[in-house]
Amino acid sequence: QVQLVESGGGLVQPGGSLRLSCAASGSIISIYTMGWYRQAPGKQREWVADITRGGRTNYADSVKGRFTISRDNAKKTVYLQMNSLKPEDTAVYYCNAVIVSSGQYAGTDYWGQGTQVSVSS
Repeated sequence: QVQLVESGGGLVQPGGSLRLSCAASGSIISIYTMGWYRQAPGKQREWVADITRGGRTNYADSVKGRFTISRDNAKKTVYLQMNSLKPEDTAVYYCNAVIVSSGQYAGTDYWGQGTQVSVSS
């Protein structure tokens, strides 16, 4: 059984920073792309950023220059450093990873349970 567990959400003032973490656990053979998505109230889930196993990163235009995604392959963990936060960044943030687990021959999408990020004065 593979699990993704996020941490690091909370309430922050506009202009502030937060760092999200997402750790994968279970019978993992390999982790490919890891990423972050978010869903604001009344809106569809949207892609925020992702990072390949080799470290190549991609960002949504709305967060480019403010957010930084990174990963520690040894720890099976992906991070999202969020700076210069705006009220419109308020959302539940979900971790996603493509993982090959024991007994599988292809990658499967896994999701974390989500962590709330609220940006308000």
